[in-house]
Amino acid sequence: MWLLVLLGCVVIWVGGTYWYLFGKRSPFSLESLRPPGPREFDQKKRDKVLKQSFSLDKVPQNLDVIVIGSGIGGLTAAATLAKAGKRVLLLEQHDQAGGCCHTFIEKGFEFDVGLHYIGQLHENSLLRIAFDQISEGQLEFQKLRQHFDTIQIGLGEELREYTVLSGKTEMKQHLLKQFPEDTEAIETFFQIMKTSAKKTHYLATLKLIPQWVSLFLLKSGIANFFSPVFRLSGTCATDLMNSLTTNKDLQVMFSYLFYGVPPKDSSILINALLVHHYKRGAYYPKGGASEIPFHIIRTIQKYGGNCLVRAPVSQILVNEQGTAYGVKVRKGTEEVAVHAPVVVSNCGIFTTFQTLLPPEIKDRPDVQERLNMMKHARGSFLIFSGFDGTEEELGLTSTNFWMFKNNDMDKSMEHFFSLSKEEAPDNIPMMFITIPSSKDPEAKIRHPGKSCMTILTMVKYEWFEEWKDTTVRKRGDEYYNYKMRFAKNLFDWACTVFPKIKDKLVFQEVATPLSNAHYLGAQRGAMYSAEHNLDRFHAEAVARNRCNTPIKNLYMSGQDVFSCGIAGALHGGLLCASAVLNHIVYIDLLFLKKKLKRRKAREMAQLAKKLE
Repeated sequence: MWLLVLLGCVVIWVGGTYWYLFGKRSPFSLESLRPPGPREFDQKKRDKVLKQSFSLDKVPQNLDVIVIGSGIGGLTAAATLAKAGKRVLLLEQHDQAGGCCHTFIEKGFEFDVGLHYIGQLHENSLLRIAFDQISEGQLEFQKLRQHFDTIQIGLGEELREYTVLSGKTEMKQHLLKQFPEDTEAIETFFQIMKTSAKKTHYLATLKLIPQWVSLFLLKSGIANFFSPVFRLSGTCATDLMNSLTTNKDLQVMFSYLFYGVPPKDSSILINALLVHHYKRGAYYPKGGASEIPFHIIRTIQKYGGNCLVRAPVSQILVNEQGTAYGVKVRKGTEEVAVHAPVVVSNCGIFTTFQTLLPPEIKDRPDVQERLNMMKHARGSFLIFSGFDGTEEELGLTSTNFWMFKNNDMDKSMEHFFSLSKEEAPDNIPMMFITIPSSKDPEAKIRHPGKSCMTILTMVKYEWFEEWKDTTVRKRGDEYYNYKMRFAKNLFDWACTVFPKIKDKLVFQEVATPLSNAHYLGAQRGAMYSAEHNLDRFHAEAVARNRCNTPIKNLYMSGQDVFSCGIAGALHGGLLCASAVLNHIVYIDLLFLKKKLKRRKAREMAQLAKKLE
């Protein structure tokens, strides 16, 4: 008898697993793709999509899901859920949608805010297929030069310059040429890159299977038997790099894609993934970064949803049973309630749990436990500069520049962040330069004869905190003079690379952590959301930090779910959609990938026959 019971349990478990994995309709299909339409240059028509202001009459009836925040994580979750048959409302506090994917135009110059380049968008890559699905084939990407990054270390006569090339074999071979005495270290690091890239889905799986199963696999050691990726995720980048080489310049090359966390506090897996991300090429959206929200929102609208801006959510509604059932939106001096059985937050864990939840809910131990898993990240400081002149006239390039005053990232970042408010502007240790007007071939059509540059570095929120209660653009002379001390030093440093820009500067806007908090809703101005430190990426922490929250029917999306950047936030959206649908949408994407590869193979075979 007990054998029959056991057999019945096995059958139920197998059947349930099959239903969970394959038993639901896929939100994705090849049939939903269509050839890219003509680029829409009419700003008024674009604004109807990107700047549709909130009002109750624009809220779709019978909502299934409300998504808070229109960054790429929110856009991805919303579009995926919409294509799965859910009626979705996407709410954005800013006056235009897109989060870090939005652009702004001032004095005829168009600037990207947080999207500078994306990798892994080669034909039939999983990320490219995901973008194609949520935009229904409307997004096009420009592949950048093979030499996509330059790294400068040191100043003056001590300056050393290294270059990074894309290419399956070229990236490693080019690095070997620049560091011929460190062959073994480079070979080992590239093996770590390969392992990290191929097995990262194991880490994502920890978030999708029941948490008790994930923790059992990790605590028992069974997970490590399957892959070293679980150990790599919790391995300190500095410790690993010190075991590979004593060459500090090469160590910078392994960690140059900084995100506000020094190597001694970061995971080698994340640093390796960031380098690997561009191995098959760096890309930029044709038409500019705002093409991403423009086309994804139209997908959401196509399936009965909508995206509304100027819609700051003041509270997530939670009933007496502890279940989320909607939000309150500030409309002028009033608050408007909008109801839906599912709420997705893409505005970061700190804003979600500390600001938007009712007081009696946010003080619960399970909510505080989840909050304590994360730390606040460093704030971002950006300079947007516009120049009269073409890239040829100014000597500009699509290649990005990463600049470091010395080759000890741990010491320089620790020293910088320990400085006083007055000392900081004159001691900036590193910065990043990107030139969006040189990356997008259509920028010359939209803004002829003009070029623009974005400079980025990381700063402490505390240096600007005294002005946090002032109004944007009305923070006073002291604030302006202080931020311009940073700006002048950074811009002068950029002029050492591009000397012709100094006399052609006609526009400059500076964004501090306070600006990012205002426009992007970024807590403490942290554009990468919660800090991406080593503790966060230990495998057990990865398993516990999932899209589900202690509040029933409230889910998290975006960078705080998995990792930073456009790709990381997009995966956060896919993971979130999987949790809401109780269906792993990655399986659907992998099936599509196989179909596309078979189609490509047939096309190549037919072409070969024609050529015979």
